[in-house]
Amino acid sequence: MTDLHPFARFVAILGRGKSLTRSLTIEEAEEAMGMILREEALPEQLGAFMMLLRVKEESPEEIAGFVRAARATFSLPNKVPQVDIDWSSYAGKRRQLPWFLLSALLLARNGYRIFMHGTEGHTPGRLYTRETLELLGFPAAQNLQEAADQIGRHNLAYVPLEVISPRLRSLIDLRPVFGLRSPVHTLARLLNPFDAPCMLQGIFHPGYMEVHQGAAMLLKQPHMAVFRGEGGEIERRPNKPCEVWTVHNGETAAERWPPILPEPRRAPDEEMNFNELRALWQGEITNDYAEATVIGTLAITLKALGSAVNMEEAETMAQTLWQDRDRDQFLEVA
Repeated sequence: MTDLHPFARFVAILGRGKSLTRSLTIEEAEEAMGMILREEALPEQLGAFMMLLRVKEESPEEIAGFVRAARATFSLPNKVPQVDIDWSSYAGKRRQLPWFLLSALLLARNGYRIFMHGTEGHTPGRLYTRETLELLGFPAAQNLQEAADQIGRHNLAYVPLEVISPRLRSLIDLRPVFGLRSPVHTLARLLNPFDAPCMLQGIFHPGYMEVHQGAAMLLKQPHMAVFRGEGGEIERRPNKPCEVWTVHNGETAAERWPPILPEPRRAPDEEMNFNELRALWQGEITNDYAEATVIGTLAITLKALGSAVNMEEAETMAQTLWQDRDRDQFLEVA
């Protein structure tokens, strides 16, 4: 009798049928993802594993275990920089420009250190963060030491996923093969390689808020906020209520932020001209929706950081930071 492959037991746990299938424990998930990252699982097993998880839907324990396995593979610089915010950006934008980048830039200009990470190209027809930043003159870091240097100089760095984990990037690139997103899209958002105390999460499907919140608790993340952002990015939709689920020092909560603008719908931006980001910052154009997006995203972030004690204070602080911005200082890299 042929011996079972070591990875087969993880597929079996997920695929035993309605009455016997169960979620992986955090330890099982960590072991399984460790094998996947070391390429010890066969391609057939990998496909079955990912899609069984997709059908079942990932549990917080599974995602936390996957993240722990991924973190064990990071090649960090000798001196890890102190970072305030881990900002993931994996969705891309197709209906509106990534106005959230101005929120992040405003925070960086006011002394908050931000580590951004993400990927691109997995879904056609979207404008991704790396592309936008590079078009605006801010290059992506080519390694984590360069990211540390950028944070030291600019309080901001963007790192592509393949720099953090080439294997995870290759797994995300399987989306056209599967025809569906896989759990890697969830776990990548929680990587936080520089161990920032505050982690922001943007999702598209509201059902994943519980998964992100639960995984953050299991990972003992001090502060975390997750909400359904525009297009799945960390970007508040100012014309809709925004449900934000949080973790603060071992306590979970949910808060409902009211709409900023009265209009219930916003037509898609057909042009997606990235130069409007710079123009809005410098005051060359006016755009009520864009400004409300920047300020609204900034307010949620300030509340998540603990810089504001309530929503009203966060909104006031965000308004003041936007009004007082240095319009001549944008993304120029010295």
